[in-house]
Amino acid sequence: MRAFAAEQAIAAEAARRRLESTMDVHALRALYADLIRWRYELASRAPGRIGQGLPLDASRFVTPLAEGGPNYDRLGYTGRLRHGAEWDPATRTFRGGVETPAHRIMLHYGQAVHERFAREGNSGDVLLNPVVLPDGRTITGNRLVRGAAAARIGDALIARLARRGKDTSQVETGGDPCYAVTADDSARELMFTSALELLADKGDWPAAQYLLFQSPQMKKGSDAVTRVFLVAVGAVLSGRPPELAQDIDLRCAVLGQQELR
Repeated sequence: MRAFAAEQAIAAEAARRRLESTMDVHALRALYADLIRWRYELASRAPGRIGQGLPLDASRFVTPLAEGGPNYDRLGYTGRLRHGAEWDPATRTFRGGVETPAHRIMLHYGQAVHERFAREGNSGDVLLNPVVLPDGRTITGNRLVRGAAAARIGDALIARLARRGKDTSQVETGGDPCYAVTADDSARELMFTSALELLADKGDWPAAQYLLFQSPQMKKGSDAVTRVFLVAVGAVLSGRPPELAQDIDLRCAVLGQQELR
């Protein structure tokens, strides 16, 4: 983790220097695209992934969501993130082992999903997340899914992986998870472009931060790309590197836009 943090810091400093001369929308979009390639190259050299699960596939870091379909990010109990956990076919989860920070934070945000449903008086299984753009328009961002709808997502995940020829015998779909599902392609493009325009105009950096985490571009790696990008841009705007919360991606996926103001 320290080595990866160092790689991110090096990339952010190089990006900051690059933006010192110009920071219009074109330059920002080009930088983000180059950071996607940077993340892919890191993945290509990585020894594996954290925890149990499918082997690392570096090609996913340059597979656009528009081609691969939405991401279904599991929240709640995620046994593959427990150190030394073993597969339990009866529950379709990894059980036992020792808790890790990654496991603990996923539990926390699974509970946060249920709390948001309750706070908004939603008794169903799907919560559509409204996002207000800088021009005042409201669109639908990601969605949060639980219960029977989440179980159907688990089945869809298994089918999707099987079509890709992956071994699904130990894909964790049990344990009553919740999922954060990425926004539709058109909504993601609107949010991404709006974020770049905000930053180019030296506008609301926290608002741009939320829009970027709501609009990942690739199947994998967008979290690290967005972090490096935001730190570089923030350093140019304010003269010092901004601090990002460790769980900022999950906050933006789960808590809602108004909770992050």
